Amino acid sequence: MTIATRCDDTDVRPTGGLLRHRDFRLLWAGQAVSSVGSNVTTVALPLVAVAVLDAGTFQVAVLTAAAWLPWLLIGLPAGAWVDRLPRRPVMVICDLLCAVAFLSVPLAAMLGRLTVAQLLVVALSAGAARVFFETADQVYLPVLLRPGQLPEGNAKLQATQTVSYVVGPGLAGLIAQLVGAVAALLLDALTFLLSAMFLLRIRTREQRVRPSQRSRSLRRDITEGLRFVIRDPYLRVLTLFGAASNIGLTGYQAVLVVFLVRELRLEPGLVGGLVGVMSAGGIIGALLATTVARRCGTARAVLIAAALTGPPALLIPLAAPGAGLAWPALGGLLIGLGVAIGNVVKGAFRQTYTPHHLLGRVTVSMHLLNYGTIPLAAVLAGAIGARYDVETAIVVMTAWLALTPLILFVGPIRRRRDLPAAPAAS
Repeated sequence: MTIATRCDDTDVRPTGGLLRHRDFRLLWAGQAVSSVGSNVTTVALPLVAVAVLDAGTFQVAVLTAAAWLPWLLIGLPAGAWVDRLPRRPVMVICDLLCAVAFLSVPLAAMLGRLTVAQLLVVALSAGAARVFFETADQVYLPVLLRPGQLPEGNAKLQATQTVSYVVGPGLAGLIAQLVGAVAALLLDALTFLLSAMFLLRIRTREQRVRPSQRSRSLRRDITEGLRFVIRDPYLRVLTLFGAASNIGLTGYQAVLVVFLVRELRLEPGLVGGLVGVMSAGGIIGALLATTVARRCGTARAVLIAAALTGPPALLIPLAAPGAGLAWPALGGLLIGLGVAIGNVVKGAFRQTYTPHHLLGRVTVSMHLLNYGTIPLAAVLAGAIGARYDVETAIVVMTAWLALTPLILFVGPIRRRRDLPAAPAAS
């Protein structure tokens, strides 16, 4: 297990804010290029399956499920290991593994041996690497920044991530239109290599604790993180809301490309452009998140974000060729706005509220449910689409998403202006 080594004030809080914080800039740059590549994959991988391998609706949905299944399989032990290991090397290794996985796709295509089974293996491998990377990333940010800087840091990272939701699909569609979907995965591999290079240049180090301070067993570490989440009224309700909303979000997104290509007959370039526009609201949300939280309160900001994430989903099934594409574009914009605001506020809350020695385990315990529902949702959407049709699957999933904000009214969040700074027991 490792603990944060705080730098002196001249390193952690340079004049000019986080833009002049060298190590944060490197982390930011690494995440930026990696996020662009990952969002190229969200469109490129289904396009490869549909356009190159003629995969069915259920097969494409299973691809989405495979990318998130590792959260269910290895999520809990990954969180415990991240709390025991230095986080930056973990993140670098994960980037390199993702690069190798995505490079294997164009290589197999060149040899004429590409199959849907290989795409599934690639999705699973990259998904497993992302479990460790994202958990380590959440724990590493408080090593670089002071608690008061975390909202700004999270907002900047969230803004960059949501920009990648626009840029990545657009690039994937453009590259697929010009030279084929397989070539788009080369860009993804390159971004992971660049991310590893940026992370290797970070100077801040973590100090290992003495062996006597380690927990007695991996099982005890896992149990401790789970117990903290289950017993805490704020983390518990946020986890349930995240799990429920991800069912709807992932469900419609898992079959969206199939719907746009086969039902609406859109070209790959237009598919990437539309998915990018649908994600553009996240840029605005990330930029506004800290302002909304400051003026309305962090607890109320969570409720506002949930309201934007849920009901606007009902606009997506109204999609139609031509002017009818404005409906999913508007629905996606509002959903992205809500998701970004919620992610920034909840991310900063979790990082400051949770004792640091538990942060990796608490983060992955929440992600286990938040992300663990994603493969189930993708398979469910694919099954509905295969049994009935793709449009029915999208209607069911967006209707579910529209109802999920009601979950937040069960816990204490509805009665507060701001989320607490620390657990009541402390």
